[in-house]
Amino acid sequence: MVALTPISRKPISFVAPVMAAAGAFFGIFIGTANGSTLLGFLIGGALLAVIAVAIMKMDLPEKPVRWGLIVAFAVLGFSLGGIPGAVVGAAFGWFTGWFAYWLFEGRYRAKVAPYLTSGQVLWHFAFRVICGAIFIFLITPILVVMPLSFNAEDFFTFTPEMLRFDPDGYSLKHYRDFFTSDAWQQSLWNSVTIAPMATILSVGFGTLAAIGLSQPHVPFRRAIMAILISPMIVPLIISAAGMYFFYSRIGLQGTYLGVVLAHAALGIPFVIITVTATLVGFDNSLTRAAANMGADPVTTFFRVQMPLILPGVISGGLFAFITSFDEVVVVLFVGSASQKTLPWQMFIGLREQISPTILAVATILVVISVCLLTVVEMLRRRSERLRGMSPG
Repeated sequence: MVALTPISRKPISFVAPVMAAAGAFFGIFIGTANGSTLLGFLIGGALLAVIAVAIMKMDLPEKPVRWGLIVAFAVLGFSLGGIPGAVVGAAFGWFTGWFAYWLFEGRYRAKVAPYLTSGQVLWHFAFRVICGAIFIFLITPILVVMPLSFNAEDFFTFTPEMLRFDPDGYSLKHYRDFFTSDAWQQSLWNSVTIAPMATILSVGFGTLAAIGLSQPHVPFRRAIMAILISPMIVPLIISAAGMYFFYSRIGLQGTYLGVVLAHAALGIPFVIITVTATLVGFDNSLTRAAANMGADPVTTFFRVQMPLILPGVISGGLFAFITSFDEVVVVLFVGSASQKTLPWQMFIGLREQISPTILAVATILVVISVCLLTVVEMLRRRSERLRGMSPG
């Protein structure tokens, strides 16, 4: 691949401070884990600065240095944290070697436009680092929960056996408890019963609302749209309290129908938003052509309009399903013990009996959510291809 910008080696006055900043950043986490944030900050910055100076002054070959750093940091990590520390240390050693030569050789300029100033190049990479840090911050709790679900003990922390990767420290007991417990299975049945029904109602009403609000002649469209998507904006506890008082007066509190209707109200905004976004690229001349050919409005909708907006409808339905399946606040207000859903049972497992089975359930829910979101992304790309847009 041809570089956009000619690359050349950079001076030590640039490489060493940047390496020191990176080392100080990672040193904060290592130092905090070992009880001294300041010491980790200072040692991390100094260590990577020394490595950068040594590489540049001695003009050391890249491949042996990178392997040497991997081994050295793996040994250091093993001395601090055993096998997990060795794995983290080896990864950090690989990054250190790659980052040092990436800076030293000026490779960071290869894929940016030649006319960018130093400040623009800095922001180009700083923006990506910030986005990566936010992603790691959001995904780390999920990555921690998943291995904990295989804990052989009834703990919410990593045991010494798990940290040593001892097979005796891992077990499927929490998954077995989930699939054999009557309470968990009843809550699962309630969730898989309520969520599809709420999704069907959300898709039906949400799709009709989106199509109606997409018509330019509808009065007060913005006000109606704001009211319909308000469940997404209003704090959930307020919506739940309002539903409780309203359902209590009409006899729906503590019933399956009440929970289904409440979850449908929460899912409708997602359907409206996704279908409305799909209708933005819809060619209304197609419906007029169908009408000119003698098709009635129902036939036009199902034979012409629905096939084109179907990806948006399915995407909204999946979001509505996830919302209903994961919701706990509203069902606590509107439901009763007989409508106890899976998130409600997880809440009980945290508040009353501290059951580690919730870790297994959380892992299963994460896998389901990832699969559903993958389907949503595939449908989004298909929808954009149908509208002649680039999926990117």
